[in-house]
Order: sequence, then structure tokens, then C-alpha cells
Amino acid sequence: MRGRLDSIDLAILRELQADGSITNVELARRVGLSAPPCLRRVRALEEAGVIKGYRALVDPKPLGIEVVCFAMVQLQSQKQSDLVAFQAHVKDWPSVRECWTLSGDIDFILKCVAPNLSAFQAFVGALTELPNVRNVRTALTLDQIKDEPIVPIDEIDPADA
Repeated sequence: MRGRLDSIDLAILRELQADGSITNVELARRVGLSAPPCLRRVRALEEAGVIKGYRALVDPKPLGIEVVCFAMVQLQSQKQSDLVAFQAHVKDWPSVRECWTLSGDIDFILKCVAPNLSAFQAFVGALTELPNVRNVRTALTLDQIKDEPIVPIDEIDPADA
């Protein structure tokens, strides 16, 4: 779909990133369309895979999740089969909320959560014991300063989209 997005599509994406629960009628009003063509555009963006899904942003603290940390994992081997095996472990771990592969000396960075420090320590112990794990470095978060959607819509030129 790259090269076929216009300023209205980008406005739709900006509004939906800001509030995925917005009604189609309100979305259409904000982007200057009537409801039916707005809904068609949203469906086209979904079908093209530009919109991958919708989520509620849930505050973890009221639900007993007190610890957020990042774990930087270095493997002993980067053979494809070893990478796939590590990824399979990570995908099955509920406490791992995001996992990214990296270039350089760190192979993966994981964003993890735990209800408390002892659960966090148990997680780090289990992570360290996985096959092929050479090194795990962790950093506990203190405070979240910024949490924006991954795509900076306002920085995208419709001519380039």
C-alpha cells in the first residue's frame, strides 16, 4: 500500500493511534469525511495490513504488576535454528511483553513485567538457564517518561507514504 496513502489516510491513522476506540462517526468528523467512505478507508487499511489491530492500554499497577524491566540477551550461537529455539521460549513466556532482535553484540531485547522483585529474579534465573544463552543483562525501570505509538504519523509526508 506504500505510495498509495494520502493525507486523509494518514489523518485516519493518526486519530486511531491516539484513540483506537473512537467511533467511525467521530473519526469521520475529525478527518473531514462522511461515515461510509471513512469506514471503507479504515477497512482498506486493515486489509492491507497497515492497521494490524486494536488494543486497550491497561495500567499494570492496579492489576498487581509492579516491575517492568528490560533484559538484553546474548546467545552463544546465532545459527538460525538456535535463534528460532530462543524465540519459541520467549513467545511462550507471559511475562515477556515485547521481544526485538538486535544487531550488534546483543541478540535480543525483551520488555518484561513481574508482580514483584522475587518474581522478577525467578524470571531472570529461568531466562539465564535457557539453552544457548551466554549472557543476560537486565535493567529495572524507574519511571516511564514517554509512551507513544511506534509510528510518528505527523512526520510522514503523504508523497512518501
